[in-house]
Amino acid sequence: MPTFKQFKLPDVGEGLTEGEILKWHVQPGDTVVVNQTIVEIETAKAAVELPSPYAGSVTELLVTEGSTVDVGTPIITIDVDPAGAPASTREPADTGGASTREPADTGAAATVQEPPDSEAPATAPALREDMAPEVPRPPDEGSVEPGLIGGAAPGGRTSVLVGYGPRSVTAKRRPRKAPAASPTAATSPTAATSPTAAASPAAADGPAAGKLAVLAKPPVRKLAKDLGVDLAAVSGSGPHGMITRADVETAARTSGDGSPAAAATEPVGQPEQAGAAPVWDASRERRIPIRGVRKHTAAAMVASAFTAPHVTEFVAVDVTPTMELRRRVAALPDFAGVKVSPLLFVARALLLAARRHPMINSSWDEQAQEIVLKEYVNLGIAAATPRGLIVPNIKDAARLSLRDLAVALAELTETARAGRTSPGDMSGGTITITNVGIFGVDAGTPILNPGESAILAFGAVREMPWAVDGQVVVRQVTQLGLSFDHRIVDGQLGSQFLADIAAILSDPALALAWS
Repeated sequence: MPTFKQFKLPDVGEGLTEGEILKWHVQPGDTVVVNQTIVEIETAKAAVELPSPYAGSVTELLVTEGSTVDVGTPIITIDVDPAGAPASTREPADTGGASTREPADTGAAATVQEPPDSEAPATAPALREDMAPEVPRPPDEGSVEPGLIGGAAPGGRTSVLVGYGPRSVTAKRRPRKAPAASPTAATSPTAATSPTAAASPAAADGPAAGKLAVLAKPPVRKLAKDLGVDLAAVSGSGPHGMITRADVETAARTSGDGSPAAAATEPVGQPEQAGAAPVWDASRERRIPIRGVRKHTAAAMVASAFTAPHVTEFVAVDVTPTMELRRRVAALPDFAGVKVSPLLFVARALLLAARRHPMINSSWDEQAQEIVLKEYVNLGIAAATPRGLIVPNIKDAARLSLRDLAVALAELTETARAGRTSPGDMSGGTITITNVGIFGVDAGTPILNPGESAILAFGAVREMPWAVDGQVVVRQVTQLGLSFDHRIVDGQLGSQFLADIAAILSDPALALAWS
């Protein structure tokens, strides 16, 4: 008999309560193996691809794309023993009639070999249509097909899902069910046995064609999503038909006027006729659902702004010596291939100042009525991404050398821009820097990251007139803005902390004295 398992939405972060279904990578009727990516979700902290904990045939998708569901909610049903009943007795996966199936006729679907003519059922052509379009030869005796439970995954590893442990069971070959098959296709043996028709998406015409899994790595899937390319319509040039980055880029360039990529560039809200009178109503407005990172950021900022009493102070700094030091450090052999940015020296100055004023690196525990003084610095760097503002942090940043800190900053930025920041990288921050200068902005009044007591805004570095030894000269100047929680940090502490950062940037030699 078929055995159905439901996969529940797990907590992929630290105490997350819900997630949004961004994209399903499987459909009812598809065959999946353990650890195969089945769905992409977005939590309050990151976009995450979830692997399947089961091997079998997808019976039903319980949640549609775009829906937000609570952790622990079943999202997909998988038949882990589809060979337990003949294919001719199964109902389509989308009818929800799994519980009313007739008892299995033993052995009818255990292999992909056609029974003798004298024993074949009357619906033999339909049975072949339900099978995978192209079936490999059975493995040698004692071997297990790669990718199935207990079998070797690519590279010789065992396919297991983290947290479920290794399993070893007898591997079975399963017929693949088409999501929808027309009567014409069901009675046509050619449709089921032709490798050409099965392997080419272009040859599949109409709903009679069985849906095959798209072979593409997660970065390629993300690129296709960003460019509006339907992977099902792309022919892969990689091994075994795998879709590559070049295939997606080519499809994006050659897409027609009706494609998603072209439609995304069309202007929104323009009048249908050039001479029509303009209107200012809902017909020229768009509503964007508040979800995922944006929803989390909004809630966090409101909570912070109305919980912690903010105070912001500013200082203008002559950073000419620091910019000269930056050029000298970047030329060192030890820093070859490492990005040496002004942010690196601001981060180092903040870490040194925090060592001199440890109370700045603390948090307020309202429930316990205690101030939590932290002896480690998890340095957060605010990053703007297409999904919204995120603040990943560098763990124990004060222990890193200048070179290691530069590498960590570069990796953090690259990972955030690629949308690959994990929930763990955004948890546990103790103090934050927001680099508004990259947008050409001089200063700002940043809002505290919840659970932290200070955040530093780093403005643009500009050439400006500056008084030096009674003479006005052109110097490289920046603005620093520090917001702090006035429950913990009083005016004296906040001012001294900001002044120390400014002093190090205007005279980097102080870093040696204060190390």
